[in-house]
Amino acid sequence: MSKTILLITDDSAEAKLLQQFVDPAKDEHFDVKWAGRLSDGIDYVRSGKVDVILIDTFIAEGSGMESFDRLYRLAPYLPMLAFCSTENEELARQAIHHGAKGYLVRHHLGSIKLPQMLLAIIERATMEEALFIEQERSAVTLNSISDAVLNIDINGKVTYLNAVAEYMTGWAGRDALGRPITEVLQLIDAATRVPVLSPLEQVLKQDRVVGLSANCLLLRRDGHECAIEDVAVPVRDRRGNVSGAVMVFHDISQAQAMTKKMSHLAQHDFLTDLPNRILLVDRLNHAIALAQRHHGKIAVLFLDLDGFKHVNDTFGHMLGDQLLQSVARRLTACVRNSDTVSRQGGDEFVIMLADDVHEQDVILIAEKILAALAAPYNIENLELQVSASIGIALYPTDGQCSETLIKHADTAMYHAKSSGRNCFQFFKDEMNLRAIERQSLEGNLRQALERQEFVLHYQPRVNLETGAITGVEALLRWQHPERGLMPASQFIPIAEECGLIVPIGKWVLREACRQSQAWIDAGLRLNAIAVNISAREFREKNFADHVSSILTETGLDPRRLEIELTENELMRHGKSSAAAHAALKKMGVRLTVDDFGTGYSSLSSLRTFPIDTMKIDQSFVQDVTTDEEDAAIVSAMIGMGSSLKHRVVAEGVETKGQLAFLRERRCEQGQGDYFSRPLRADEIAELLRTGIPKMLLA
Repeated sequence: MSKTILLITDDSAEAKLLQQFVDPAKDEHFDVKWAGRLSDGIDYVRSGKVDVILIDTFIAEGSGMESFDRLYRLAPYLPMLAFCSTENEELARQAIHHGAKGYLVRHHLGSIKLPQMLLAIIERATMEEALFIEQERSAVTLNSISDAVLNIDINGKVTYLNAVAEYMTGWAGRDALGRPITEVLQLIDAATRVPVLSPLEQVLKQDRVVGLSANCLLLRRDGHECAIEDVAVPVRDRRGNVSGAVMVFHDISQAQAMTKKMSHLAQHDFLTDLPNRILLVDRLNHAIALAQRHHGKIAVLFLDLDGFKHVNDTFGHMLGDQLLQSVARRLTACVRNSDTVSRQGGDEFVIMLADDVHEQDVILIAEKILAALAAPYNIENLELQVSASIGIALYPTDGQCSETLIKHADTAMYHAKSSGRNCFQFFKDEMNLRAIERQSLEGNLRQALERQEFVLHYQPRVNLETGAITGVEALLRWQHPERGLMPASQFIPIAEECGLIVPIGKWVLREACRQSQAWIDAGLRLNAIAVNISAREFREKNFADHVSSILTETGLDPRRLEIELTENELMRHGKSSAAAHAALKKMGVRLTVDDFGTGYSSLSSLRTFPIDTMKIDQSFVQDVTTDEEDAAIVSAMIGMGSSLKHRVVAEGVETKGQLAFLRERRCEQGQGDYFSRPLRADEIAELLRTGIPKMLLA
C-alpha cells in the first residue's frame, strides 16, 4: 500500500534525494510529493492524501516556528518532522514544541533505515489518533449521561471525573485529579451525621461490587448536601488484579423529596393538611398497642359540624373550604401535640386523645372544642356561625380495636345531633342497637322501590270561604313489611343521606300525576296536585325535562301541577335554579313556597321568584288563638302574600278557632286535620265526590 510523503522545501532536488532513500522499502511504496512553498503544502494537506510531512526549518513564507504552528493547527493528526541541516539541529528541536514529532538531518539520511522509521512514525500517529478519538468519544459519552462518574487508582487517588461528578462534588477536574478520594468524595450518614466509608475505598479493600447504604448524603465542596444512590465496581489490569475502581452515582434528593411528599399526601387531607383516616387508624392502632401493655386509656371523638351544609349551599364550596380550614386550625389548638386531629372527609373530623386520658379530661376537652368552634368565623368579610356535635368512645370500655372505636364514636355523634346539636355524647351500648336498626332500615329502604312498598296519601286543600276542595297535597308513606305504615319523617332523612331521595322523588312525582289524571278521567273535579320536591331533585340538570316527560306520559295538564319547595331551599338555590323555574313556568307548572316563615327570605327576594302560592308553616298557625306574637306574624304573612298577589295557604289547621282567625284575616285557603287527615287514593276520591262536611265550615 502506497504511503505519501509531503516534503516542503525550497530545493526540489531534495525531493528526488528523499525518494532514493525510501525506494528500498520492500513491503511499502513511498511516494514523495514536493511543495516549494508553505501555501502549496497546505493545499496538498487539505486534499487529504498525505501520510507524513517533512518540512524544512527555513521554508519561505515561514517566520520562525510559524509554519509548524500553521500545519499543526490544520492537521494535528498528521505526523510532522522537521528537515534540517546539521548546523540547524537546535532550531529543529524547537519545532518539536510546535507540533513536530521529531527531526531528520539531511546528512544522516543514508545512515538510518528511513523507510522503517517513517512507517513506525505513521503507524504510531495512526494509533494515537485512534486512541484520541476513542477517548473523546468516551469523554463525550460520559459527560452526556445524567449520572456522575468518578475513577480512582489503586492508591485511592482520583484519576477521572465527568462533568456531572464535578458538579455534584463541587470539584473541578483539574483540582481533583491526584487527590485522595476521601477529600473529593465526602459522605455522611443522614441521621447520625457520622462520616461513611466511600464505596470506592470498599471496592479496593474487598475486590467486589459495592453500593452505598441507605440514607447517605454527599457533602459538596461548598458545604451543600445531596442524597445519592450509587454503584462502585473494581477496575482490573491485564493480569486480573484490581488496579482501581469506578463509581457511578446520581442525585436522588428530588426523588426522595417526591417520595416524602407522596407519602405525606397519601396520609393527609389535601384541604386542611390534617392526618386522614389512613394515618389516624395507624396512629390509633399504635396507641392501642401501647395502652394494652401499660393499661392505658384512649378517647376517640367523632365530630360533625352543625350548619355546614347551609354555609356550603348558600355561599359556595370555596368559602366552605375556607371555613373547614379555620375549623381545622381551631381543633388543633384545642388538643396536645401528642393527640391527633384528623379529617375524615366533608365536615367530619376524628380526634384521638392518647396518653392515658380519663373521662373527666375528655369532658373538659370536648367542652373546650364546642366553645372554640361556636365562636364566629370572619371569612371573606362575612361572619359565619357553625357548631358541632361530638360522639365519644373510650378504650378499652367501648372497643378493643380502632375500627370499633371510630364506629362507636360515630354512633354517639348521631345521638348528639338528635339531642339538639352543639353537644357531646358518650357511647352507650343501646346506641349501637339503634345504629344497627338504622342500618337495617337503610337496607330495607333500598329495596322498597323495587318491591313497590311506597304509597301516596293525599290531604285536601280547602277554600276557607266556600269550603270547596281546591287541590290535594301528595304525602309519601312506606308500607314496611314488618313495621307497618311509616310516615315520611321516619325515612326521608335516611333517603337523603344514602342518595335514594332522587329516585324516590321521581316515583312520587310520576305516581301523583298518574293518580290525579285517573281521578279527572273518572269525572272528579281536581284543580291542583301539590308535590313536595327535595332541593337535590330540583338541582338536577334535567329536572324540568323530567317533569315535562312525566306530564306527557300521564296526560296531566301542567297547570294542575304544583311543585312545592321549602322557603330555605328556594333562598339557597334560587339563583342557580332560575333556569328550572323559568322552564316550569313556561310549561304552566305552578311554584309553591312551603313552610313559609321558617326561613330567611325577604320581600325583595320573594318578588324575584315566579311564585304562585305561599304556605304558612303550621308552627305559626297552631297558636294563633293563644299567642299574640304568632297571631301578628300570621296576619303579616297573609298581608304580604296578598300584596304580592300570591295565593296564601295556612297549614296545620286543626281547630275551629284557627279557622275563624284565618277567615277573619281573609286567608284564602287552609289545609289540616280539621278538614281531613291524609287519605288513601280511594278515600280521597270519595271526598272529592261528597266534599268537606258543611258542619265543619259553619
